[in-house]
Amino acid sequence: MTQDMSLSPGAELAIVVPTYLERECLPEFVRRIDAALAGVHWEIVFVDDDSPDGTAELAREIGSHDSRVRVVHRIGRRGLASATVEGMLASSAPFVAVMDADLQHDETLLGPMLTTIKARDLDIVVGSRYVGGGGTGEWSTDRKRLSRGATFLAHFVLGVDLQDPMSGFFLMRRAVILEVSRRLSRIGFKILLDIFASSPRPLRYVEIPYTFRPRHAGESKLDTLIAWEYLMLLLDKRFGRVVPVRFLAFSLVGLLGVPIHLGVLGLAFRLGGASFAQGEVLATLAAMTANFAVNNTLTYRDAKLKGLSLLRGWATFCLFCGFGAAFNVGVGTYLFNNADVGWVNAALAGVLIGTVWNYALTSTYTWSGSC
Repeated sequence: MTQDMSLSPGAELAIVVPTYLERECLPEFVRRIDAALAGVHWEIVFVDDDSPDGTAELAREIGSHDSRVRVVHRIGRRGLASATVEGMLASSAPFVAVMDADLQHDETLLGPMLTTIKARDLDIVVGSRYVGGGGTGEWSTDRKRLSRGATFLAHFVLGVDLQDPMSGFFLMRRAVILEVSRRLSRIGFKILLDIFASSPRPLRYVEIPYTFRPRHAGESKLDTLIAWEYLMLLLDKRFGRVVPVRFLAFSLVGLLGVPIHLGVLGLAFRLGGASFAQGEVLATLAAMTANFAVNNTLTYRDAKLKGLSLLRGWATFCLFCGFGAAFNVGVGTYLFNNADVGWVNAALAGVLIGTVWNYALTSTYTWSGSC
């Protein structure tokens, strides 16, 4: 087959933009990228997690008039980090940049970042709020403290020495994401930290200052669950090769069932006039329901069940955990009666077996495909 020499060159730089409820920002974002990257062969890859406001549809409409704009429409999957990775892997451009669609990142720095990474033979150029000349803009005092605390944890737990490991604005060689992609946790929203912590070698990088700007439109996606996802990322990078981070989260949530069980049992048995057996049934069901709700919100946030699936999930969760409780009692009793391990070790062994059973079955059948 002869090569068609009339084909136009591919993009040199891909700007990967994970989106959710960002429809209002898209036209202005594309306009600003076009103005900032004059003379550069670029493309934008919007990766949308099925936004109900029609973000993906508008991105496709823009792309129908501008071939430099593409969209990856994800259905049934959520998460900024995983969306970013999919977008980077979907491009053949030798350089990829990551930024938000809400215009809080300074698009005018993309050109200088591209020049810097090529001239200095770097792996990554990071837009930093915490080097000289950078800033957090209109952030509240509480948000500044949270960001500084998260940065301290990244330094302390993972040993990452970036000044701004929480940055969501950076430009890198595509070869780096190919190198680390199978090592990534893809948990939460801090993909830069994940990349640095996953690299098998020290990455060559520089941080350049920028000031975080107010949102162009819409509302911030930050919520209280972000802190949980960040904790899970840190745990996964530290312990993930030994114990799955979902199992750690599942076990932590399981501890919440203990005070709930005792509280409901006390109310039913001591105050409600129920027999101890009746109280135990109510307490067990209450603890299972609470654990299911918290796991659905936190541990399996990316596969969160809703509607009829929520009811089916609760039923399967209670069923499997009921069998898990039976295994717990059976293993503990057997070891206590037949092995010289002591009652504490026998009980802990039963708890471990029951927890592993519950995790394995509910991951497979309650939250299918989320292991």
